Amino acid sequence: MIFNIEEELKKLPPKPGVYLMHDEKDAIIYVGKAVSLKNRVRQYFQSSRNKGVKIEQMVTHIARFEYIITDSELEALVLECNLIKEHRPKYNTMLMDDKTYPFIKVTVQEDYPRVLLARQMNKDRAKYFGPYTSAAAVKDTIDLIHKLYGIRTCNKVLPKMQGKERPCLNYHIHQCPAPCQGYISKEAYGESVKKALHFLNGNYTPILKELEEKMQQAAEELEFEKAIEYRELLNSVNKIAQKQKITNSDMEDKDVIALSVDQQDAVVQIFFIRDGRLIGRDHFCLHIAVNDSRPEVLASFIKQFYAGTPYIPRELMLQYEIEEKEVIEQWLSTRKGQKVHIKVPKKGEKEKLVELAKKNADMVLTQDKERIRREEGRTIGAMKEIANLLGLSELQRVEAYDISNISGFQTVGSMVVFEKGRPKRSDYRKFRIRGVQGSDDYASMEEMLTRRLSHYENYPDLIMMDGGKGQVNIALKVMDALNVHVPVCGMVKDDRHRTRGIYFNNTEIPIDRDSEGFRLVTRIQDEAHRFAIEYHRSLRSKEQVHSVLDDIKGIGPTRRKALMKNFDTLDDIRAASVEELEAVEGMNKKAAQQVFDFFRVDKSE
Repeated sequence: MIFNIEEELKKLPPKPGVYLMHDEKDAIIYVGKAVSLKNRVRQYFQSSRNKGVKIEQMVTHIARFEYIITDSELEALVLECNLIKEHRPKYNTMLMDDKTYPFIKVTVQEDYPRVLLARQMNKDRAKYFGPYTSAAAVKDTIDLIHKLYGIRTCNKVLPKMQGKERPCLNYHIHQCPAPCQGYISKEAYGESVKKALHFLNGNYTPILKELEEKMQQAAEELEFEKAIEYRELLNSVNKIAQKQKITNSDMEDKDVIALSVDQQDAVVQIFFIRDGRLIGRDHFCLHIAVNDSRPEVLASFIKQFYAGTPYIPRELMLQYEIEEKEVIEQWLSTRKGQKVHIKVPKKGEKEKLVELAKKNADMVLTQDKERIRREEGRTIGAMKEIANLLGLSELQRVEAYDISNISGFQTVGSMVVFEKGRPKRSDYRKFRIRGVQGSDDYASMEEMLTRRLSHYENYPDLIMMDGGKGQVNIALKVMDALNVHVPVCGMVKDDRHRTRGIYFNNTEIPIDRDSEGFRLVTRIQDEAHRFAIEYHRSLRSKEQVHSVLDDIKGIGPTRRKALMKNFDTLDDIRAASVEELEAVEGMNKKAAQQVFDFFRVDKSE
């Protein structure tokens, strides 16, 4: 059915909703919201309007559009966020990072509360602290709280299960007072939990003072091991306390958000402030269009980020005013269950904090650009160096080959692939050499190349052989026979088995050892060798299993194959129980017992 855009534009209702633009393949390329669908969607197809490069380009790809009517602009915003997250349209400003943040959860609703790491906030009457940017830091903090306050780590339902099992190791090493046994009252345990809550709220002074006194007392009583233990705990508390820097005095939860933009890339930096303390920061990368305004990028980030994060602070401090401020505030307030404010500070301490976030975003963007530049030098730049060295006009895909055998045993070949300077492991191939007896690398290489070039037509821009003139000539011989024309070179090594140069067109070409091209050749050569050796090692291991299983009475080819399929190594079969062996397809209890007994009989008798 033909979609007539002009006719469909006339049918648009003057109501709030969400519109979805589709291309000729019916893929969703853009999702937007509108207070009036009739006015907003028509704007895309009016030639008189200055739409910008991104929108003009997008409009040329629109084959059809559809829309969903909502009751309000707020409902349209929620639906827009969900559809962008689900479909990730090409022309929307997209958040590249999909991160989740850990919380510290204190199960105060339980009779004997626990302190846990949580990935989301639930309406379960527990107390949550965070979110934090480092899961490792959260785990360290929880471990420290367990040691400081003797908070239980088990999942037992107490007091229902009190006395039904023996106390765990934590009780015996004095890190838990064993509420599971009733050795501590609910009231006394509750006092420890209160102290832990004060600690999580940033009140470190009491515990620092207590640990200092205990350390001094243990030292005076010559209990040096205890003194060292208290000193370590003291250092751990100080380490956590130093990270919780005061940022302002109003003690409100807030996120400080600023961004840095460079052509088609943007970095957003967030400072997470909880109870007036900076508990962490993080940055996010976005793909943007050249003429996207900074407020537009900021608004897109806020909608995508807070649609996915379980915690929303009372206040967002932004770098720029955003157009949809009121409706976004309403949406965030609905999600949080209380009023959320969006502010753009113009002076004072808060403005300085936003500026600090901006400087951090600038730094991340600069570092990322430098990292990308270095990475391109290692990959694309290195490929260009090799192409220039060999006089090739283009070099995108390289295939490298190697042979591995030990005294002619199970000769194998490997093919590794590098595209744009990076390994493409999905295209790697293994070859088990069948037509060559003994150790003959040239004949083995000939068989491998013949099989590869006969069966796959997506030929590379360059074939690299692990070796010099002899290996190159074998490749040329195979290509002549198959009427295939691909440049081929050899990776020549010196007496110490280090890469020395490239053999190409009957000439050994030296390479600058300090160049990225040389480093890439070395990586390709090492990867081809590693892949061949790894395959050869796996075959030797299977051959070893094969030969040992031949000696077990009642284990024929079918059962042997089943055992080898179910267990990776001989040691795994040796360690298996009778029940695990019997569970293998084709095995019965008698055969399983024979395998089990075989590995437990003293062969020296």
